[in-house]
This record gives sequence, C-alpha cells and structure tokens, in this order.
Amino acid sequence: MPPYEPAGQQAAATDADAPWLAADEQNAWRAYLRGSRLLEVVLDAELQQVGMSLAEFELLSMLSESPDRVMRMSKLADITVQSRSRVTHAATRLERRGWVERRKAADDGRGIELQLTCDGWTAVQEAARVHVESVQRHLVRLISPELFVALGQAMGTVEQHLRAQNYNP
Repeated sequence: MPPYEPAGQQAAATDADAPWLAADEQNAWRAYLRGSRLLEVVLDAELQQVGMSLAEFELLSMLSESPDRVMRMSKLADITVQSRSRVTHAATRLERRGWVERRKAADDGRGIELQLTCDGWTAVQEAARVHVESVQRHLVRLISPELFVALGQAMGTVEQHLRAQNYNP
C-alpha cells in the first residue's frame, strides 16, 4: 500500500504505478519542508519585534548591498523570489515608514527603482543584528560548518535549475 491513500477509497493504480518517494527520500523531504517553514516563521516573528517582516528585511538588505543603495523593483522581485505585486505592496509599506523612496529608473526612465533612505539604512542595520543572531541560533549553530556549506550548495543547485526553467513567481 502507498504511504497515503484517501480513507475509504481503494487505489485504482498498483503500488508500482504510483510515483512515491522512497521512505528515506520522503523523510528527508518532509523534514526539509517542515524545518524550512518553521525557520521562516521564527525568523519573521523575531524581526517583527523590531518592526519589520522577513520579506521586508530581505528587500532592505538587498538595497543596502547594491551600488548607491538603489535597485529596480523588477530586479528586487527576481532576486528575492517574490512577485512584482508583492514587492510593490512591500515598497508602499516601506515608503510610508520613510525607509525607501521610489523614482524612475535612471538608465531608461521606464522602470521604477527603490532607493534606501538614511532612515532605511538605520532600520536595516538594527534589524540585521536581530536577524543574524536569529539565523545563527536557529540554523548555523545547530549543524556542522560542512553541512551548512552543503545545504547552501544544494539549494544553489535547486535555484539554478528552477531559474534555468524560467520559473518566477
């Protein structure tokens, strides 16, 4: 019998026809799903204590690392794997707080760029202290340095594969 069968229903296909993961693959997959979801929930909750969400922190940190602390909104959406609509809504919230400013793209005037303000720079620096400690406590210190590097390499491979397939939210 496959690992999952709706109660009261008999599977029409045989076990050999069903594309189930092997038991060790299923255990690893479920551990990844649950662990990554819980990690995001905890990281977000801890950042909420300093007034921003994990998604907002990621946008602000990407801006803080870019030249002149400016980036096109479409590029921000791509590198943070968020829809353009979600980035637009986040930008509106961040703009209301005075952490970013919108402007027409300097290179062609058609796109919209976000620029991190001085207040935004201060906010991201304060939040980074919380975020880095949280990532260290809930992930980095729990596993060996080799396993942490391997995790990054594995997820980099997944990202490259999906981007090559032109998958974007």
